[in-house]
Amino acid sequence: MKSLSIAALALFALALFACKTAPEVVKPDPALAAAPPPPPKERTPEELFSQGVKAFDAGKLEDAEAAFQKVLEKAPQMVNAQYNLGVVKERLGNLAEAEAAYEATRKLDPNHTPTLLNLGKVYRLRDKFEKAISLYEQALKQPGREHDVALLNNLTVAYRLGKRFKDAEATVRKVLSRTKDNPDAYKNLALIYYDQGNFRLAEFISGNARKLDDKDPGVHNNLGMIHLKLEDRRRALGEFQKAVTLNDKFAPGHMNIGAMALSYRDYEGAEKAFGKAVALDPTSYEGHLGFAFALDGQKGRDPKKGLAAGAAFEKVLAIRADHPDAICGAGWAYAADRSGWDKALTLLEKCKGLLTTSAQDQQLVDNKMKGILAMQKTGAQQGAPPQERQKPKEVKGGESLLDKVADQAAKEEGAQPPPEGQPQPPPAGAQPQGEAPKSEPAPAPTEAKQ
Repeated sequence: MKSLSIAALALFALALFACKTAPEVVKPDPALAAAPPPPPKERTPEELFSQGVKAFDAGKLEDAEAAFQKVLEKAPQMVNAQYNLGVVKERLGNLAEAEAAYEATRKLDPNHTPTLLNLGKVYRLRDKFEKAISLYEQALKQPGREHDVALLNNLTVAYRLGKRFKDAEATVRKVLSRTKDNPDAYKNLALIYYDQGNFRLAEFISGNARKLDDKDPGVHNNLGMIHLKLEDRRRALGEFQKAVTLNDKFAPGHMNIGAMALSYRDYEGAEKAFGKAVALDPTSYEGHLGFAFALDGQKGRDPKKGLAAGAAFEKVLAIRADHPDAICGAGWAYAADRSGWDKALTLLEKCKGLLTTSAQDQQLVDNKMKGILAMQKTGAQQGAPPQERQKPKEVKGGESLLDKVADQAAKEEGAQPPPEGQPQPPPAGAQPQGEAPKSEPAPAPTEAKQ
């Protein structure tokens, strides 16, 4: 009996041991397993603002735009978010939307200086010079702002672009009477004389600006423009190159190098320079126009360049809807390839009706359109209309702009005209640059954080 008890205890101990070494798997409660995950934490306006700033700094402008719009949905009174939305839209080239965003910022804070400066700039880019003038004049009437140098310099620019030269000179001299070492004021004064054709005086005053700040790319760009007017192309090119060497993101310098390249039929060099310029400043219709002409000049060798030129001309029209060179240029460019013929017909018809289109040019447009329609009827696969099969004359040689200027080709002025009936490339030289960043800031959102 005693032995049986010991055996039974042994079996019981064995059973306990087995339970400890092989426990049953614990399964989750089915109800808990089916429960949805907790919702993500909703971002605060401040977090979204920081997200927009980071996207802007990374060059992701569309993401920045979306982030600032979300901020305003949650906090519509946040001034800096509304302002930054305007900056992003301006950088994207959406000038009408940028104007609306800056106007909305002014309603939130009428005295927000960066908004006043940038809104005035957008007015000027849209040829609303009187609106820019009114904006700056009203701002200067506010207590304590009558001597605001940034506003006065920008008012000077607006007066000059509106061809109110006496008002422009009086305003810039007001700046110089208080700050004689202001290089922006000297740049603006030089450009007032430049616009009136007094190039020697403009050169002299630009020299004063250079003494004050030799590292300002705008000073060298303006000197380049002046040397072009004085027919010294070597020095002009040197000044433009100095401008972009000092600041590779200085769009006007790249534009002027591109314009000089165009004047020498260096289309590849012009494409490169204008491509850089429009990437830096998508709001410049002059930059898009130059880029379009550079592409158009290469369509004889590659019809696809004609399609690209047509698209570039249309970017001009997105900024200047009735620009005659862009309308006619786009029509001729799209005519280079079958896939662009439908657009070509629409644009050439519009070109034919422009007041600037002469009777001779109207006949050329008619011939081009008839040729396209004939080719479409015959089902031709690709190429120019029959009467356009002869390849237009092109300047031979392929020298770069630098080689041509170095060889003093400027003396010959590139006598051969463009193919008949096609748009004339713009003259060398973009608009002179009179406003330095510090007098006309377009700050990144990091400069306007809450």
